Amino acid sequence: MQIIPVLDLKMGQVVRAEGGKRDSYRPIVTPLSDTSEPLGVAKGLLRLHRFRTFYVADLDAIEGRGDNLDVISQLRGLVGRVWVDAGVEDEATLVKLLAEDHVRVVIGSESQADAALLLRFRDDPRIVLSLDFFADGYRGPREMLEKPDLWPGEVIVMTLAKIGGSSGPDFEKLEEIIRLAPDRKIYAAGGVRSEDHLNRLEEMGVDGVLMSSALHGNSLKSEIFSQYD
Repeated sequence: MQIIPVLDLKMGQVVRAEGGKRDSYRPIVTPLSDTSEPLGVAKGLLRLHRFRTFYVADLDAIEGRGDNLDVISQLRGLVGRVWVDAGVEDEATLVKLLAEDHVRVVIGSESQADAALLLRFRDDPRIVLSLDFFADGYRGPREMLEKPDLWPGEVIVMTLAKIGGSSGPDFEKLEEIIRLAPDRKIYAAGGVRSEDHLNRLEEMGVDGVLMSSALHGNSLKSEIFSQYD
């Protein structure tokens, strides 16, 4: 199982995500960096462990107020691969992102009006699907959730209501998705805070974990990271 650090970008800064309430996100305060500047935070994460992949949520792009693509381009120089959720909702934007080296593009269900874009690109190995769950439930076209034959090889179960909290991952939802598509790689996002959480997720067959708060909050011993690489 792989640990993938998350960088949430807003107005050129890394912000602390909590509960999916994006209006309240503020620049992150972390022992890993003196500032919330993205490269500084990323380098701090890499001092913690030589992670192979970063997940970047471009919140400005997701909410339709510009983007942080220049910052993302700089981050690509630090790690082998960057997963990018930039609120992609059309083919032109998706193709533009796919042209970048070492990038995998996340198609977030919350950004889709229908399943057409996913259907066109699901066989591209550089595509990752994010099934987005907020406090009020799933957001996105129902067929993207209910028809696993539409899914690409890698799927994120993004439980935004759990992000930044201490209640743990949505194990029940993860088990449901794994049952629907046992041949896909499933990644957990939201609420992962402890070694016990990691152990349980691995036992369930989860292939990777997207993580932020636990990395900045010193709730995990550094030697744990080499076990999940």
